Amino acid sequence: MSIQNPAHRGGARRGKFEQFAEYASHFTSSPVFFFVCLLLVAAFISAHAAQLSLEWLLLTGESMTAVTLLLLALLKNSELRAEHAIQRKLDAIAAALLEMNEGHEGRAFDNLRDSIRMEEET
Repeated sequence: MSIQNPAHRGGARRGKFEQFAEYASHFTSSPVFFFVCLLLVAAFISAHAAQLSLEWLLLTGESMTAVTLLLLALLKNSELRAEHAIQRKLDAIAAALLEMNEGHEGRAFDNLRDSIRMEEET
C-alpha cells in the first residue's frame, strides 16, 4: 500500500479505488443520497423521541458516524485530485508563458492544451 497523492497512484491509468471514489463522489452529491441522509437523521431523532433502548440509540448514532467518516475520506480524495489538477494547469501555463517570452511556441503550449482538457479524460 502506498501513501501518495491520489493523482500520483497507479500511473496514467486510474485504479479501481479511484474509479470507485469518483462513482461514490457522484452518488454522494445526488438527491438520492441526501434523502438517505435525511432518513438516517430522522431515525436518530425518532429513536431519541421514542426513548428506544440504548442499543437502538447506539445503532443510529454509530451509523451516522460511519457515514460521516466515509464522506470525509471521499472529500479528502476529491480535494487532493482537484489540487493536483490545478497545479498541473498552473505549471503548464507558467511554462507556456516562459516560451512565449522567449518568442517561440513549443512543447509547453502542447502541454498547456493537454492540461486544459484533463477533465475530459477523467
